[in-house]
Amino acid sequence: MALLDWINEATGLVVKGEGVTLRPPRIADYEPWAALRRQSHAYLQPWEPTWPEDDLTRPAFRRRLSIYTREMEAGHACPFFIFADVDQSLVGAITLSNVRRGVAEAGTLGYWIGRPVAGRGYATAAARAVVAHAFNELRLHRVEAACVPTNQASRRVLEKSGFELEGRARAYLKINGAWADHLLFGVVNEGAGRRG
Repeated sequence: MALLDWINEATGLVVKGEGVTLRPPRIADYEPWAALRRQSHAYLQPWEPTWPEDDLTRPAFRRRLSIYTREMEAGHACPFFIFADVDQSLVGAITLSNVRRGVAEAGTLGYWIGRPVAGRGYATAAARAVVAHAFNELRLHRVEAACVPTNQASRRVLEKSGFELEGRARAYLKINGAWADHLLFGVVNEGAGRRG
């Protein structure tokens, strides 16, 4: 049994959202993940880093799971695949990464939704669920996110999930082979300051 599968079974890490179930990826998810990513390539590529040539291969997926395992064990990330409750199909992925402890108590949200199911509310439901998980279970104070200014769909998801626009960063991330400006968003756990 792969280590990540063992972690999943041992912890039972599942996050529920409105119409979606989130759980860490498993090796058994490879085929539906690769099929959805392949089908969505042209739709996703303008908003993502350039995909490596072997990105959709099984060995690359295993490497991805290995990275996820290390990040989870270190407490630096919570990677989730998003499944639609209506038919248990894989519809995308969402990750709380770059988790910082100490004076920050923050993490960064990133996600993607497959083209065939885009616009059905899955990204918003998943984002709301992960923010709740970050605040309630992980006890973070802040969650951050960013999107390319022209990605209106992503901006709507963030705003509907409680994020507020905080500014613009020049040449923030390399997207589709070029450095791109990003809008920066954040949401703060207002109740965190009252906890002991």
